[in-house]
Amino acid sequence: MILFETERSLVRQFTAADAEAFFLINGNATVMHFIRPAKNRKDSDDFLQENLNLYQEGSVVGRYAVVDKASGTIAGTFSFLFLSDKTNYHIGYALLPEYWGKGLAQELVKQGTPYFFSATDKTELFAITDKENTASQNALLKNGYIVKGTTIEHDKELILFTISR
Repeated sequence: MILFETERSLVRQFTAADAEAFFLINGNATVMHFIRPAKNRKDSDDFLQENLNLYQEGSVVGRYAVVDKASGTIAGTFSFLFLSDKTNYHIGYALLPEYWGKGLAQELVKQGTPYFFSATDKTELFAITDKENTASQNALLKNGYIVKGTTIEHDKELILFTISR
């Protein structure tokens, strides 16, 4: 299922057939630097299954594949997941290094944010970043997100961003 498209990518549900690409992202310590520890292949495969189980009819919750339209390859992930409060959602993304610095994260935020508001009744969407992840912070700020403060997620203090409907 395709969630939405940007100028250069489409965002769709992962499938079991995406295990290799999923591992290339989640097993890459450089990509995961600001997110979580990189996973070995078995843990990545288990994590993919966990993510496939998140997909529910009528829900946006999940981690999705970002497919480069030009090559047809998976360039990264895009997500709508719950914050630790289990009430509020946050937008997220992780891209392979060859897609960094090309504005793809900005495209994903630009198209993903209105998609979220059209698909849910929520009035606010959040984003969280590591304090040192200025590239991700810039992508959010350029798309209208504002800094709300800090939050603790998975025992780590992160910058909390928000945007309203």
